[in-house]
Amino acid sequence: MPFADGLPRLLSLKPRRTVALASGDPFWFGAGTTIARHLSPGEWRALPGPSTFSLAAARMGWPLETTACLGLHAAPLTRLRPQLSPGARLIVLLRDGAAVAELSRYLTDTSFGASAVTVLEALGGPRESLTRAKASDLVASTFTHPVCAAVEVAGQGRALPLASGRPDAWFDHDGQITKRPVRALTLSALAPRPHEHLWDIGGGSGSIGIEWLLAHPTLSATTIEPNPDRAARIRANADRLGMDRLEVITGAAPDALDGLQAPDAVFVGGGLGTELLDWLVQSLARGTRLVANGVTLETEALLIAAQAAQGGDLLRCELSQAGALGPRRGWKASYPIVQWSVTL
Repeated sequence: MPFADGLPRLLSLKPRRTVALASGDPFWFGAGTTIARHLSPGEWRALPGPSTFSLAAARMGWPLETTACLGLHAAPLTRLRPQLSPGARLIVLLRDGAAVAELSRYLTDTSFGASAVTVLEALGGPRESLTRAKASDLVASTFTHPVCAAVEVAGQGRALPLASGRPDAWFDHDGQITKRPVRALTLSALAPRPHEHLWDIGGGSGSIGIEWLLAHPTLSATTIEPNPDRAARIRANADRLGMDRLEVITGAAPDALDGLQAPDAVFVGGGLGTELLDWLVQSLARGTRLVANGVTLETEALLIAAQAAQGGDLLRCELSQAGALGPRRGWKASYPIVQWSVTL
């Protein structure tokens, strides 16, 4: 631990014929991906065995195509959060025996302590052992490596919705947040596609970047936020919702954008000015999708001029929500939002 520390020893054996032994299927949360990254295609050959997921599914009688399989032996347990919904089935690879208690504690803390957990030790070996219990009853239990857990999720915890525009309550914020309906419109305009990268400029609470990542596991994102307190809040929101792969940069655009991974899509949620807009139009690659939201008259005028010069679509959105009006109810209007979306 970490596994990568052993790579120099392995690679030093070139060009001798060498065998590296690893359990299970090396290209499903296994050693193969790490090793192959350092070798040419003709330098290696893999002979896979049954994966831990296959062995666990065979013991549980679960169809793998409808079971979420997660390799958390070297990743935080918070990556489970998007999967936690009553009725879901998960097979989770764990770092060691102590991680079983950590998993049980995490499920309990998220109000899924009623989940049925089967702890599978040394699958496929002579000391194979299965232990079944509720998550809340395993917090103080001890197990030995190698180990994984099969979880049937149950309890009163909140399930994270699948559609973009999740409720604002999922995100800790100080008022600077793209609200749920506007966030849904914004994600629709950004139109995430597999393997794409997003710049979220002026992250606020990080809700746009986080929801972008929730759309598909191959997506990546960088959030740029000048306020250090908000940047820390974005980091905490992303980690809590299992999106720890969100990169958070504390700094102001456009200076903070130099050297970042080139984006396929860019969102500017606030603070758009002529300098930043000119930089984006001149610096971003052709084909990059740009979406900007504005509330103030000054930003609205800037977006109208940008659409006239660069093309794209302009959308003006006025939202009202029912609320108390004396003893009755009435519509409480929010500030209108102007959204410009364009493919440069």
